[in-house]
Amino acid sequence: MAVLEARRLTKRYTGVTALRSVDISIEEGQVHGIVGENGAGKSTLIKCLTGIVTPDEGMIFIEGENALEKKAMFSRIAYVPQEIDLFGDMTVAENLFLPFEKHGIRGPIRQKTLNRKASPLLRRFRLDVPADSPVAKISVSAQQLLQSVRAIVHENYRVLVLDEPTTSLTSADTDRLFQIISELKSQDKAIVFISHKLEEVIGLADTISVFRNGENIAFRRKEDADIPWIVTRMTGRNIARNRMYGSRAVKDRTVLEVSGLSGSGFSDITFSVKAGEILGFSGLVGSGRSEVMQTILGVRPAGSGKVRIGGKLLPLGDAAHAVQSGFIYLPEERKHQAILAELSVRENISISLLSELSGVFGISLKRERKLVNEIIRAFQIKNAGIEQHIRFLSGGNQQKVIIGRAMRSYPKVLVFDEPTKGVDVGTKAEIYALMQKLAETEEVGIILISSEMDEMKKCANRIITLHNGKKTGEFGPTAAKERIMQAIFGEITPNGINGKV
Repeated sequence: MAVLEARRLTKRYTGVTALRSVDISIEEGQVHGIVGENGAGKSTLIKCLTGIVTPDEGMIFIEGENALEKKAMFSRIAYVPQEIDLFGDMTVAENLFLPFEKHGIRGPIRQKTLNRKASPLLRRFRLDVPADSPVAKISVSAQQLLQSVRAIVHENYRVLVLDEPTTSLTSADTDRLFQIISELKSQDKAIVFISHKLEEVIGLADTISVFRNGENIAFRRKEDADIPWIVTRMTGRNIARNRMYGSRAVKDRTVLEVSGLSGSGFSDITFSVKAGEILGFSGLVGSGRSEVMQTILGVRPAGSGKVRIGGKLLPLGDAAHAVQSGFIYLPEERKHQAILAELSVRENISISLLSELSGVFGISLKRERKLVNEIIRAFQIKNAGIEQHIRFLSGGNQQKVIIGRAMRSYPKVLVFDEPTKGVDVGTKAEIYALMQKLAETEEVGIILISSEMDEMKKCANRIITLHNGKKTGEFGPTAAKERIMQAIFGEITPNGINGKV
């Protein structure tokens, strides 16, 4: 039985039709997978189905009731957004029960009472964090899982909408989430699962809808669908999923040397990067991957060790000097750490290039527009104009803005931290090809931090593995995934630590 149904749903924004006469039906006790490229209309659909946005045309039925006429029906839809939306200074228990009135909690709020109420729920959903811990102190993976638990604590819902719920989850937390979904199915809850990880969609969903250009263009049951079928309909073209993106122009010249580097969360890390090489850094969340790069950048304090860029010793703890020396770090959380969401595409590109644009009479707007348009063309950034707010660009195009801006600083080393997080399969291929091009034609040394083993194998000339802040292995491009995973989980390979395999 359909518990959530949309008929001829249409939504227009200025100059854009985000949804075009969409029909979709969500059945109880089933997982309905929704896939599509960035900008395909998935987010607009979810905003309509959860009551956040009112469609221009069409109808939405929840348990047979017209929800557009009876707005209270939207309370039957539980929604977990892609971006983490928690209060870092509040405890796990406080976040779990907000708003308190919805959970029958009134009067003075006592932490002990909340802890007592939260602890069995945390155990039930296998979330191993203290109820009284500030959310800012728990891992990003635990925060993302907490969002899912918060959405389903209230028993009134009939449909759970999960928007990219595994982007920051460890493999163990992903397994926990999938177990929870299985339990919810057995309780006849309906699940909407939106993800760019097509392997997860195929493995989890009972039915799959494919969106492209604001339309629901294809629907199949899981047993009749496979990844090539999904990719072709998502993109409208065939993508060579077996293509490799490792650099074919690695030079003998070393651009980065790190010796015995130690800092918060890691110790005694030694490695080097050559010009034109793509070096992979692989490990579980919390293994120290990002912390190593942030310490080289100078935004985290170093305990010991030496770093050389282009043969010159880098003073540790000085971010400005690191950037001037040619070390550029593109962070994982681009929406919070890399873009200025309320500014335009133009401003986001030019903000780090002001010295290049400055003249006797201040910033040259003519030169600024020329430079911005050059970067947009070179990196094929899709936008509605340079004055468009960057927050309205897709995740992949935001990433291209960040890369284009960084390359204008002429880096020797460019660090990509989870560069394809939250982007679709077509945009992933574009970013892989862009990394390969930068390595081969610009002779940039690239460091790729990724949780996706397939991504590592496709792109990296070498892979370094970390576990609990220690380097556990270094692998060549032909190494078996199983051997790399052993090192990621802290098991020593037969050739020993740091042995090339």
